[in-house]
Amino acid sequence: MTTQYDSDFYKQTVFLPKTDFPMRGGLPKKEPEIMALWDEIDLYGTLRQSSKDLPRYVLHDGPPYANGNIHIGHAMNKILKDLINKTKQMQGFNADYVPGWDCHGLPIEWKIEEKYRNAGQDKDDVDILEFRQECREFAQHWVDIQATEFQRLGVIGNWKKPYLTMRLEAESLIASEIHKFAMNGGLYNGVKTVMWSPVEETALAEAEIEYKEHKSVTIWVRFPVQETSCEAIKGADCVIWTTTPWTIPSNRAMAVNKDIEYAVFTVEDVAEGATAKVGDRLVFAVNLAEAITTQAKIT
Repeated sequence: MTTQYDSDFYKQTVFLPKTDFPMRGGLPKKEPEIMALWDEIDLYGTLRQSSKDLPRYVLHDGPPYANGNIHIGHAMNKILKDLINKTKQMQGFNADYVPGWDCHGLPIEWKIEEKYRNAGQDKDDVDILEFRQECREFAQHWVDIQATEFQRLGVIGNWKKPYLTMRLEAESLIASEIHKFAMNGGLYNGVKTVMWSPVEETALAEAEIEYKEHKSVTIWVRFPVQETSCEAIKGADCVIWTTTPWTIPSNRAMAVNKDIEYAVFTVEDVAEGATAKVGDRLVFAVNLAEAITTQAKIT
């Protein structure tokens, strides 16, 4: 004999926890609502007020560059920092996150100059103060966009008062510190080779330099030993290998490694096309002997 039960019968026999959470997250709709609630209740200000007597933990953001939308690298960076701050807050700290932006540099200037070029305008015809103001407005535009995108990730911070490198207060402080260096003798004229942009008329950072890929011509070079207190290498030639043969005429030194074993090799036989002669004595690293003698066509 079989008894039929409806589904409600079994539900009454099992203790299931109840929740107001929806079955589906619906995050594209729900997350903006949560962000709006946080803004309405001033979550950041509330946290600062409720934890004002706790030990401070401040994370000053390493500033992103204000010249475009955020990408996955920005997201990972900010989410990890937010996890750290929220963990510290729950551990009993007044964990304050201070976001900021780098608003100076060639990428911003290049964008404004690109606008000039598209309009057939020469950048040199633009007043320098007008040019700087356009750069400032461009940077501020992307600061506002990135701030919105970071908050959309759920990152809690002082978004109403971030630090910007282009703020006049920051620039005046930099000028003040440079003045201190000048007054205490910390500034000096020196010589240093730097990459220079003839178009932008400024020095370039390594990150701003793009190298053209090409195949280098490599050469072996013999340096005759002129003077030495070591009898073993008198009359011998030290061998080096370089990918920059154009530097040889200005070469002033040859480096050796104290952890590498060197030896003097005497040429006993040469193949056709070899530049060495029988009887030549060459100094090079022992572990490179096979490679060198093969390429030099000597034994």
